[in-house]
Amino acid sequence: MKHERKGLNRQLFWLYEGHGKWPFIFRWAMLIFDVLSIGYFLWAPFEHRDRTHVAFDYVIGSIIALDWLARFYIARHRWNYVVRPINIADMIVVFTMFAPLLVSNFAFLRILRAVRAIRAFTFVRRIKVLTPFFQRHERVIDKVTNLVVFVFIMAAVVYSTQVGVNDGIHTYIDALYFTVTSLTTTGYGDVLMVGTLGRVLSILIMGLGLTLFLQLLRAIVDPRDKVEHECEECGLTLHERDAIHCKHCGEVIHIPTRGFD
Repeated sequence: MKHERKGLNRQLFWLYEGHGKWPFIFRWAMLIFDVLSIGYFLWAPFEHRDRTHVAFDYVIGSIIALDWLARFYIARHRWNYVVRPINIADMIVVFTMFAPLLVSNFAFLRILRAVRAIRAFTFVRRIKVLTPFFQRHERVIDKVTNLVVFVFIMAAVVYSTQVGVNDGIHTYIDALYFTVTSLTTTGYGDVLMVGTLGRVLSILIMGLGLTLFLQLLRAIVDPRDKVEHECEECGLTLHERDAIHCKHCGEVIHIPTRGFD
């Protein structure tokens, strides 16, 4: 028997998943917030912090926490929601925002803030006006997002582990420059990692980065694949684009489609 949503659960589900003027405005507001907070995340952790930055941490952390709780509240399969990597990253983000003094010596935790870019992508994908475009290019955009997030996260790791010990890394831009040159295997040689950890990071950047890049190429060359749509009965999220029943439990599913080209 299907779970019927009532009261606050119904209202929140309408905002996050429904259609109409207010869900549209709400998702655009969340998208703008994510874009602004991502920019803040990539800049603030590497700058000198004062009371203003701490206040921003509390405000942004509160919004992310409320967003996490709302999505947890409307999730049909809450354990699956909790263990998803992107939601775990959000919890770590909230922790780092509310405990700046406690985590000040663990800057590597704050690099997960860049993962909010993936959350921004999921909101954009659900905006009705842009839905046809994202349905056609969903896999490519998804892979591009993953690659960009990987680059920013690895640049943050390089910065947090190399600044102060590496003469070639003084700013986040230096770290980003090294990450991109390593990923593209350009290797100008003007910035080199120091120590065993630095060499391991270089290997990870080249290995994982090239893997993500190859996945992007595959998505471009072979664009047709499964579509993401959560089954309300069992929680299976990947289905064939023309599926009308869930292969796992047999429940009828309603996958939005533009029809046949």
